[in-house]
Amino acid sequence: MLIPRLSDERLAVLARWATKRMSHVKKPFLSERVLGVAGHRIQDPRTRADVLMAAAEARLALGYVPRHLTQAYAAELACADAHHKAGRRSAAAASAAKALILAFHRVAHLDGLASPLATDPAKYTAPLRRSRVLRALRAPRSRKAPAAAPPADRPVRLLFVHGGNDNFLPVILERYRDHPNMEVRVLNTAEDTSTAPLAKGMGRMITCGIGAKNEYRELTEQALRPHLDWADVVFVEWCTAAAAFLTLVDPGTTRVVMRLHSFEAFSYWPHLVDFSRVDDLIFVSEHLRELAMASLPSLRESGAPDIHVLDNAVELTRFALPKKPDARFTLGLVGAGQVAKDPLWALEVLRILRRTDKRYNLHVIGGALNPAASPALHRYHKALARKLEPLVAAGAVKLVGHTDDVPAALTHIGTVLSTSVREGWPLSVMEGAASGAVPVVRDWPFFAGKPHGARSLFPSDWVVATPAEAAQRILAVNESAETWLKAGHECADHAISAWDWRAVSTAFDRLLLTRAPAVPAQRSARTNAE
Repeated sequence: MLIPRLSDERLAVLARWATKRMSHVKKPFLSERVLGVAGHRIQDPRTRADVLMAAAEARLALGYVPRHLTQAYAAELACADAHHKAGRRSAAAASAAKALILAFHRVAHLDGLASPLATDPAKYTAPLRRSRVLRALRAPRSRKAPAAAPPADRPVRLLFVHGGNDNFLPVILERYRDHPNMEVRVLNTAEDTSTAPLAKGMGRMITCGIGAKNEYRELTEQALRPHLDWADVVFVEWCTAAAAFLTLVDPGTTRVVMRLHSFEAFSYWPHLVDFSRVDDLIFVSEHLRELAMASLPSLRESGAPDIHVLDNAVELTRFALPKKPDARFTLGLVGAGQVAKDPLWALEVLRILRRTDKRYNLHVIGGALNPAASPALHRYHKALARKLEPLVAAGAVKLVGHTDDVPAALTHIGTVLSTSVREGWPLSVMEGAASGAVPVVRDWPFFAGKPHGARSLFPSDWVVATPAEAAQRILAVNESAETWLKAGHECADHAISAWDWRAVSTAFDRLLLTRAPAVPAQRSARTNAE
């Protein structure tokens, strides 16, 4: 597009016109083109960032992923870098926080059926690798002494740290609280009176992380030091605010183990974690490990933690209950309260099946979508409600809602569906399979065609690419009551032998109960950079 040489002021006016027009047009190709050219030609970094950020935020507010999202957050990072170069660390941190919030906006990665991060993680996060202030943030601050082996004359002291979500901890806590060689404590940083006021606020965490000496750093040290001094091993659950907060301070000789589940990989929090202070990093699946390694440069640099892939801790044997008589023709979708679960895909599978046999029906278990969460979610909810209404009226779909007794709900389910566009370690599939329901797993589009994904996590015959393939698998398995029962028993045997806590717990024991030094010799030689 040819635009005559204009001043920054005139180009900014043109960019703001394009931004205003984008709020009224569903597919604003021309406006986005004008914005891109104008933004590229503006010379003043602050003006360029302002117009691109405003345009991106306006588009996200409508529930759409901006065409110039990467360009916008990179422009803001350029301003952050200028502040950092000039020694204005607080201003640099505030600007970097603004860029990260935009880069990892939920509409771009969580509330849609695609994500630019999943499509090309290295390309999408390239501005983060180039940024001066982000390089300073991820520079290893390390520790003054290596992690030490726990004393042999007392139990290992294990501290579990989380920021309010302990959903995947109960089974682990039960095991180690009852273990004669373990002493266990739990720190909820969102509720503990000393940490709750401190374990939030990305801007001040960045300020602290890039070397600013301030009261926040001192208060964080005071709040965490007693916990770190008590513990031999810290297990940080979820790579979110609690993880970034804990690594602001030197852990001393305490070994730090951290676990990343799924959504964190699409958030800014891992970019605030000082991984040089983490000894072991756990992923719940290989495909999440690959995504994180591609998007988090600090995991490929000197001082990176040892990487492990461990299944979640779940007691699956309690799901092995007799099926109800109506289960054979009942599909189950557990947890459809996110756009990423893509329940519309499940409805398409049901539609194809009912063309052959009207006995097929669907139970949707769990909370519903919250249309108020974002415009993108509202739009999906509207489309889903339109499709659901006649199916519910016809008795083809039953909205079970939330239940505290999932094993009982699964006795009605003969086929468990995973229709998501992304998953980390789908609990519903493991639980459904353990119950004897036959799993039908969509080849999650975020990871399809990559080295690892649904096809590497599950047996190949469980995974399908399209609703038609899903229906074909269900019809083949359900050819008779005998074939369905046989397939269900085989799936239950596989699930319990592969993923039940009894099979997984030994790997956790090896990681958490060892009294050997937590780090190889070459990592123990790191020097403290502060």
